[in-house]
Amino acid sequence: MTIDLPLVWAVILLVAVFMYVVMDGFDLGIGILFPFIRNGDHRDQMMSSIAPVWDGNETWLILGGVGLMPVFPVAFSILFTAFYAPLIAMLLALVFRGVAFEFRYRDPGHRRYWDAAFTLGSLVAAFMQGMLLGTFIQGIAVEDRAYAGGWFDWLTPFSLFTGASLAAGYALLGAGWLALKTEGALRERVYGMLPWLLALVLVAIVTVSLWTPLLNEEIARRWFRLPNLFYLSPVPLLVAVAGFLAFRGIRQRRDAQPFLYGLALFALSFVGLGISLYPYIVPPHITIWEAASAESSQVFLLVGTVVLLPLILGYMFYAYWVFRGKVGVEGGYH
Repeated sequence: MTIDLPLVWAVILLVAVFMYVVMDGFDLGIGILFPFIRNGDHRDQMMSSIAPVWDGNETWLILGGVGLMPVFPVAFSILFTAFYAPLIAMLLALVFRGVAFEFRYRDPGHRRYWDAAFTLGSLVAAFMQGMLLGTFIQGIAVEDRAYAGGWFDWLTPFSLFTGASLAAGYALLGAGWLALKTEGALRERVYGMLPWLLALVLVAIVTVSLWTPLLNEEIARRWFRLPNLFYLSPVPLLVAVAGFLAFRGIRQRRDAQPFLYGLALFALSFVGLGISLYPYIVPPHITIWEAASAESSQVFLLVGTVVLLPLILGYMFYAYWVFRGKVGVEGGYH
């Protein structure tokens, strides 16, 4: 049986990107929520909840970004040229945020400034990631397998909206994580925010879902032409179910459910994105097969990935298992 290596690698990279979005998304969301939590002890409790895992979560960004270069070099050259400005802004924001995370503990005299830096870095990183997504969805100008657009093609009303939407989604994941991992007054404060965040994210999902087909006739035909409409209808229906169950979990104060159903909303949105754009890796011009490197390169890299990926997953599950309890008001896990 012949293995479709470009398809295998596309799945691996998509999984890496999704893992980054949901794993780093909730700790970016906690930074976005900082301005709404004014109590210093509560902020310390928030930071303690992500301290054991936040830097490991960014491993998936490295796998997804660096893996693109040797496996799909054509896509890498086009996408990184098209996304140069927002990508650099995102990376600088992540660095800025990481520095603020460490220095707020070691420089308590200036903690409010480091808290502001942590919030700004988290918000800029999340917003830029959403803008990258919006630009990717709306399509990239390509001629002769090279980027043919302008410097500011990534700056559009749609990409601005997807930037704000992803920031809201990360805030929802962050609030869900805090409901799961904290207790006391902070937990109650978060439960007061969750219904509004969930409603905002659901509105954003509906808006992006209706806006996207207007940008591309092929996407519109894929979703709304019969019999595809019947085959694909479970995706929006499951979004509605996940939203309902999330609201119910919030009302009943079931600590795990807001976070888990928030992850489900992200997963379903990711599935919808895949349905809309497959098989393009540079929509709407270049497919995953047209962008792939030589078969020998893909096989060589796949061998290393097969060895390393289980180690990464094993470490991740072990870290989350060790720190599986709640963070008390004193800042420690129990």
